[in-house]
Amino acid sequence: MKKERNIFGKILMVLTIVFFYMPIIFMVVFSFNESKSLTHFTGFSLRWYEAMLKNHGMMESLYVTIIIALLATIVSTFVGTITAIGLSKSKKVIRNLVTQINDFPMMNPEIVTAIGLMLLFITFKVERGFVTLLLAHIAFCIPYVMLSVMPKIRSLDPNLADAAMDLGATPWQALSKVIVPQIMPGIVSGALIAFTMSFDDFIISYFSTGGGVKNLSIMVYTMSKRVNPSINAISTLVVVLITIVLVLVNVVPMIQKRTPEKTSKNPWKKCVVGALVVVLAFFGFTRFGSSIQNKPYEGQTLHIYNWGEYTGEEVLGMFEEMTGAKVVMDNFDSNEQMYIKVANGESYDILVPSDYMIQRLIQEDMLQKLDKSKIQSGLDQLNPDVLGLPYDPNNDYSVPYFWGTVGIVYDKTKVSLEDLKKDGFGIFLDEKYKGDIYLYDSERDSFMMALKDLGYSMNTSNEQELQAAYDWLVQSVQTMEPEIVTDEIIDNMAQGRKALGLIYSGDAAYVMSENEDMGFYMPETGTNIWSDAMVIPKNAKNVDLAHEFINFMCTYEAAMDNSSYVGYTSPNLEVMDELSSEGGDYDGINAYVPRTGYEKDEVFEYNEVSRKIISDLWSRVKVVASNAE
Repeated sequence: MKKERNIFGKILMVLTIVFFYMPIIFMVVFSFNESKSLTHFTGFSLRWYEAMLKNHGMMESLYVTIIIALLATIVSTFVGTITAIGLSKSKKVIRNLVTQINDFPMMNPEIVTAIGLMLLFITFKVERGFVTLLLAHIAFCIPYVMLSVMPKIRSLDPNLADAAMDLGATPWQALSKVIVPQIMPGIVSGALIAFTMSFDDFIISYFSTGGGVKNLSIMVYTMSKRVNPSINAISTLVVVLITIVLVLVNVVPMIQKRTPEKTSKNPWKKCVVGALVVVLAFFGFTRFGSSIQNKPYEGQTLHIYNWGEYTGEEVLGMFEEMTGAKVVMDNFDSNEQMYIKVANGESYDILVPSDYMIQRLIQEDMLQKLDKSKIQSGLDQLNPDVLGLPYDPNNDYSVPYFWGTVGIVYDKTKVSLEDLKKDGFGIFLDEKYKGDIYLYDSERDSFMMALKDLGYSMNTSNEQELQAAYDWLVQSVQTMEPEIVTDEIIDNMAQGRKALGLIYSGDAAYVMSENEDMGFYMPETGTNIWSDAMVIPKNAKNVDLAHEFINFMCTYEAAMDNSSYVGYTSPNLEVMDELSSEGGDYDGINAYVPRTGYEKDEVFEYNEVSRKIISDLWSRVKVVASNAE
């Protein structure tokens, strides 16, 4: 019986190890994947490590993460240790009060702390960036250090310091040579916890930073919105660096113990310092290794607010090399998130909102007119079909960045083209595909689908028509058992996990390039022709450089890198034709080339009344969907 228990215990231990380390092994393996897929290994390649090293923003975020974590650890360890020692000599009432205050941030939900810090910085008009991020990290690390140090202090003889001073030690010597060595295990464990918490934090960092300063967790969050295996590459690099540090800290002292004559009092300290010097030297080289001189915009910084993973691998580096300027790009998840920041006065030089949001920004006088004399050479290269759209008829305020449609991605082995032609968007009500469909978690596109299938305009503000669309969607979620997703539909459909789903054309182009069994269909009842465009807000600080960037993004070289990497349709006519022609990246992929000139297709218009109604009704649809599960 005892033997069986031992075997069971070993099996459980092995399974536990596998559970914890298999995701890391999986991540490392797929960092060498040849394709963009995060789940299907297609061949060995170092392309994502090359992309990572060339990505200025990614390497900058890793550098910021390590510097913030080190500084926060040093300051919080010093403050936390001194505070804990001071409390041990304080009155019980004060000690209990401070202990309760110290415990509160650790029990408090992180989101509450994050919002509190953000409001604090806004109230005192402190510009958010590196300093605010560091202060926030120090604030939440100190309690963990105190929690680790205080038990060690309680275990000490309270007369230890007095005894040291009776023997001739000064107060500082009593503290540094007697007390601190006794509590060193607690200090080290507190420092390690502080470093780990700082390195790993996302929520507090997200609300405490600004001005383009991002740590690794924020960068990975924005990257995960679209498929990018560079996430695996940079995560693998972090794992390798941590492994090297752990080996140095643990193995070198063991070796030195076998050679007593060379053993120092604290060999592990030298190992840690040496490892940190190597790490900082590496990141210092990657950050400052190349200098740009004698360029027209040298020393200037361009701040861009764009969608996550919406930029080519080379394009920002090309622009920095050409101009000498530095590009800082922040990312947003939705037009509404972008609007809130801009409406609250946050300054950017370029925004990349969608059609209806550009219309809103124009109406609210938040954009400045473009100087077309500075961007005419770029405008001349664009497709006429994406110029002069209803939200900005003369392109006075905007220049297209990407454009496309919304349609149905489907597995040709499961869904017939005849069904699609017969049903259109109504296929999402066909019980033949029950439990085998994706709905996109977008109130506008979901209602567009329902309204178009019912024969209505997607820009309607008629409450009866909107109610009919709501009933259509409720019927779909109640009878079809759909999975409501966002960008995870991309990789899932590339793997053929469901029969069909609502998707943006650029995402469908990637899916079709990864899986030849996938197709893309635009219903004859019409769909959404969308456009994301570059605009300059009224409070932009670097207007000339913003025009330079807009003009640059229209050029063949920039547009080719942008579109071939991201997968959305380029407004540059030559690039679109080349990528969709025979031998191009999207040869034979109909999703890449938007349908044009079809009278039933529409562009979204901004209407505050219908927006509020649709937002409320979509929330109800999701409640119905959750209850139906």
